[in-house]
Amino acid sequence: MASLRPPVERTLLVAKVELSAHYLGVETDLSANEFAGGAISGQGFAHLESFAVTDGIPTWRYAVADALLEQKIFMAPGANTSYLSLELKRATQPLSVTLKPLITYRDYHSQGRGAQGLRLDSDALGCRVQAFEGAMPYGLSISHGRFTGAAQWYWNFWHRLEADRGLDAVEDLLTPGYFAADLTPGVPVFLVATAESEPPAAGADVLAGLKARSRQLTARLPKSAPTWIRTLAQASDQFIVRRGAAGAECSIIAGYPWFTDWGRDTMISLPGLATSLGRYGVAAGILRTYAGFVDRGMLPNCFPDRGEAPQYNTADATLWMFQALDDYLQAKRDPELVRELFPVLMSIIHAHLDGTRYGIGVDPADGLLRAGEPGTQLTWMDAKHGEQVFTPRIGKPVEINALWLNALDVAARLAARMRNTDEKRLCQSLLARAAASFGRFWNEKRGCLYDVIDAEDGNALDARLRPNQVLAVSLPFCALSADQMRAVVTTCARELLTSHGLRSLSPQESGYLGRYRGDAGQRDAAYHMGTVWAWLLGPFARAHYRVHGDARLAQSFLSPMAQQLEGACLGTLGEIFDGDAPHGARGCFAQAWSVAEILRSWIYLERRISTAR
Repeated sequence: MASLRPPVERTLLVAKVELSAHYLGVETDLSANEFAGGAISGQGFAHLESFAVTDGIPTWRYAVADALLEQKIFMAPGANTSYLSLELKRATQPLSVTLKPLITYRDYHSQGRGAQGLRLDSDALGCRVQAFEGAMPYGLSISHGRFTGAAQWYWNFWHRLEADRGLDAVEDLLTPGYFAADLTPGVPVFLVATAESEPPAAGADVLAGLKARSRQLTARLPKSAPTWIRTLAQASDQFIVRRGAAGAECSIIAGYPWFTDWGRDTMISLPGLATSLGRYGVAAGILRTYAGFVDRGMLPNCFPDRGEAPQYNTADATLWMFQALDDYLQAKRDPELVRELFPVLMSIIHAHLDGTRYGIGVDPADGLLRAGEPGTQLTWMDAKHGEQVFTPRIGKPVEINALWLNALDVAARLAARMRNTDEKRLCQSLLARAAASFGRFWNEKRGCLYDVIDAEDGNALDARLRPNQVLAVSLPFCALSADQMRAVVTTCARELLTSHGLRSLSPQESGYLGRYRGDAGQRDAAYHMGTVWAWLLGPFARAHYRVHGDARLAQSFLSPMAQQLEGACLGTLGEIFDGDAPHGARGCFAQAWSVAEILRSWIYLERRISTAR
């Protein structure tokens, strides 16, 4: 899967590699495919002895008679180059393998159908593919072995999960031929697929570098970190990417397989994926990158797949940047970055005072932040299908204003550091006014916070119980009393908390949807109407610690996620779960802020435990 315009334009080039082994006079197919007519071709899963993620690298082991064959798949960091390694771990007789790549050239949201006219050039060492004039060429080669050209189309591969989602589920793929190699125990062979113009690095060198990189990440964890936290640290590296071909700018992919780098997800994820692991250069680089995209006081919500202009339709991404910067500065003294970003941060404050896109601006009546216009979805609850917005939340959303208070607090402290008296006085004044008004969110009857006040009709109160209020307690600056904070945590624990995250709506509310199933419209309707979000478990654990003061107890809310590392996409955490038990994993199978917030919160709480000893 190559990113032709990093980190977007992700394009599928090699869909899979069919593998078979010839041993003791028997040909054993180690692949498996399902076709649209219902046929299953190949029974390779019958020979699969084990699967594991080792040092962040997917590893399969196949038992063929008394032989054991190990397969790994990995990528070269910073390059559109993938490797498949095969190593014979044991055998009593010679074993040979045949590898048949199945290729295409398509956007990662679509399916390839029909003979696409892929152009092939081959020799005994491999082949070169170009889909059409102007397409990125890519090559396939093997470290030792031989290639035989034998182009052939395979029709109607069936993707059952796509069918479950109501999407196009049929695909056609081309094999350009096959690679063959004789294996010697302990000597791996590497199949290489690359879209780079430079010759690829040796597979053994890349593999050794990945293992060393993985161990460096885990070495930055507290020594008490259990295996599952070490696995999360290894998974964190998968989301950090470069933005732009030069590789100087960093960003964070929101989730795989569908998402690109988004402003909100990047700023929420940055502390856990970078700062908490001591990757200060990465953290500072991402902050600088995004500061360069600030426009009218806003960060982009997303960068479209095809490299078009960024979309500025989020009320919270910019405010999360204040938190990401503050978290970084708590861990790393960086006066140069403060000097560089302080003018940007103050331009954001002034833009919100003056008012910016989509009705985002400070209400002079109470100093709180309002946001939203009909047809828009500006908060993280941003599901939209066609022209239907499921959770518009127009007015003054609770977490937007909690973030606004915290942004003002950060700006005031940085202004003091910069000895800018005027800006310090301004931010302190705005903070005092908004903090005094934040009490308007308190719902005395339910013992929690309203989700939105001053909603669409100008005076409505949205009293539906949602998890956004937890952020008002987990963020550093909180305008609530100790009793109110405790009540918020208790209420959310009673109605929203699961072992996989927090429900996006209480099951007691009308409109609750406990299953994230069906076509795109049905899934979008359920996205924030009961679906469990894994990333919210981190803020809940920190909020629980804040009100109860027991770091070990708060940390225990994170522990069930260890099972998810072996329950869905092995070695990482996904995006969402069904609101109803048994809380099946749904959505993106690898989600940046899920990994980041669980990892960050565990480290944060572990340090509190260590300090208390």
